[in-house]
Amino acid sequence: MDKDEGEALGDWLFPPPEPVPFDPVVVKTPDLPVWTANKARLIAHYIRLFQYVTHHGTYIDGFAGPQSPEQPDSWSAEMVLSLQPLWLRHFHLCDMERDQVRALRTLRTRHHALDIHVYQGDFNRKVDDILRPGVLHPEATFCLLDQRTFECNWETVVKLSKFKAGADTKIELFYFLAQGWFERACSGLGPEGRRQAEAWWGRPDWQTLESMTAWARARAFAQRFQNELGYLSVKPWAIYASAGEQGRLMYHMVHATDHVEAPKLMARAYAAAVGHARVGDQLELISTD
Repeated sequence: MDKDEGEALGDWLFPPPEPVPFDPVVVKTPDLPVWTANKARLIAHYIRLFQYVTHHGTYIDGFAGPQSPEQPDSWSAEMVLSLQPLWLRHFHLCDMERDQVRALRTLRTRHHALDIHVYQGDFNRKVDDILRPGVLHPEATFCLLDQRTFECNWETVVKLSKFKAGADTKIELFYFLAQGWFERACSGLGPEGRRQAEAWWGRPDWQTLESMTAWARARAFAQRFQNELGYLSVKPWAIYASAGEQGRLMYHMVHATDHVEAPKLMARAYAAAVGHARVGDQLELISTD
């Protein structure tokens, strides 16, 4: 890594915090593969901290249906809605598939006291129904974009970043970036898939990402979120296939925020969900890859 790149990365890195204990009853530990369980735990831990700072808020989940119906503990929306205490006040949950939307409606029924809106369809289109004054309240808003690989168009991310509903900060984003199967997914794309990949990256040069290392791809996204979308802090958080030091890097969760306290909260959530040692691993990898 050259000196300029190191200085640029230094703008969005910080020393790892001390590990923070969490009540395992409040944020339960799913019986899942490590990389699936860690994502669900990370989201739940962060939202728990997020609402401690905001004392209110709106939660948007663009790909909200359960990805593993036979393993409901992998379901981020379920885990967030089950947090105690829960101070978030409004929820917008979207998915395309009929079975997943049925599950979302059942989830809404179980939490009938909450203000939960369920949308069926492509989030790239349904986002326009959510991003409206009077639909989104002027309060801190968090949006989870837990796509499979190429489902979330860059234009959708741009819309989220630009929307202002009277809140002090941009909509906070948590963006799923596939890594462990990225090259395989690219190699299997037909004409329609290649068009989708271009819409996902938002530019015709998406194939340049294939030859990058996982960390270089993560940096490319982080730089676009910061330089093009104007977020104050953007950090990719790595999720590995196993708990061991040699675990395969499966994906990054890219966190983009304007709130000055949010990066610290995410570091605490990551340490609690994934393991404090991994925070140090991550910082070393970002600075040397």
